[in-house]
Amino acid sequence: MSSDDLPIGRRVARWRVRRSMTQQMLADRLRRSKSWVDKVERGVRTLDRYSVIQELAHVLRVDPEVLLGQQRSTPASPPDGVDDIRAALARYDNPRAPAQPPDELRRQVGCAWLTYQHAHYGQLVRVLPGLLDAAQAARSPELLVQTYRITSSLLVKLGEADLGWLAADRAMAAAGNDALLAAAATISVGQALRAQNRDHLALAALLPPANRLLPPPPSPGDHEVGGSGGDQSARQPHDHRVGAGVHGRQQAPGEWAVGGTLLVQAALAAAGCGEHHRADELTERAAGVAANLRGYDDAHRTSFGPVAVELARVLVAAQRGDAVEALRRHSAVVRREGWWRLPAEYRGAYLVEVARAYLQVGDLRGAARALVDADSVAPAEVRSRSLARTVIADVARSQPAPAGVARLATLVGLTR
Repeated sequence: MSSDDLPIGRRVARWRVRRSMTQQMLADRLRRSKSWVDKVERGVRTLDRYSVIQELAHVLRVDPEVLLGQQRSTPASPPDGVDDIRAALARYDNPRAPAQPPDELRRQVGCAWLTYQHAHYGQLVRVLPGLLDAAQAARSPELLVQTYRITSSLLVKLGEADLGWLAADRAMAAAGNDALLAAAATISVGQALRAQNRDHLALAALLPPANRLLPPPPSPGDHEVGGSGGDQSARQPHDHRVGAGVHGRQQAPGEWAVGGTLLVQAALAAAGCGEHHRADELTERAAGVAANLRGYDDAHRTSFGPVAVELARVLVAAQRGDAVEALRRHSAVVRREGWWRLPAEYRGAYLVEVARAYLQVGDLRGAARALVDADSVAPAEVRSRSLARTVIADVARSQPAPAGVARLATLVGLTR
């Protein structure tokens, strides 16, 4: 059995012996009884408080991660390479990459999306500068929009929201007069603005394209969300088949998915503005769209569907301070089959937000469990994002702090 496989009590005993300390000596320095030390070392008493583990580690002159059986690691930080992405965005009519066959470039863009959805952010940082050059050289509006959207999403994750907004704006420009591409690009605009705490601006940007793609609220008593922001001719997505769209054009279900995603983002922006009733209206409207979509080709990487709407309901409830309702909904939605079909990036980011809801109700163990689950699903969501670092710090400094966050606290550089 390796040292990492040993119970924590056995590791305490080993380090006590290495430090030439008896059980009584260790007990005296901890201001505890010899019986307490003996029970810890034999595994009779469980060490489930991070503060106690820190105290033991201090007396034994080791890092808490050593007692927890974790290998020594350097504090996590966002991947290097953002400056290379910035430089690629700064190149306009002088792309470095030679023109590639459209099919090959499309394959590379698809791989980049998958890399993002699996939360392999370090790998994506290295790929994007070359992909941006290639997409700019190809001058394909569709591939440019997709590449800029991937870039924007990644930059927002890495705490570069201003640069992410620039990439999203480039996506809007590349979309030109293509209403669907522009709507997809607006998703990235809204996410970047929300990351900058500019929820009012995000709401204003997101609603017009949503209203252009989707039917108005179902009953005459409901006022049009977002004002006169687009064509509101009556149309409903009844099933997975195409239907009549703007100006009589046949409309694929994927377009409803883009519109539904815009509504979800708008609901989160409204919640961020404190417009909680409006946020509820928008999630209800999104739920109506999601309920009628089945088996569509998610060409625009929205991950939209009933589960995505339910996750938005959780976050909206948490935003208005109703953490009990948020956690009730959370417990239900993560049991649904559709939860496991969501990309790792999506689930990891959501679980970090849920950890904050657990903190609102003082459930430290629940918060720690959500963080550990997020790390197992998408480690980069926990180790590369400042939001996760803040939540980990809140859990780790609480008394008593659950031991489950010790490894994460060390990985993100919160403990030494």
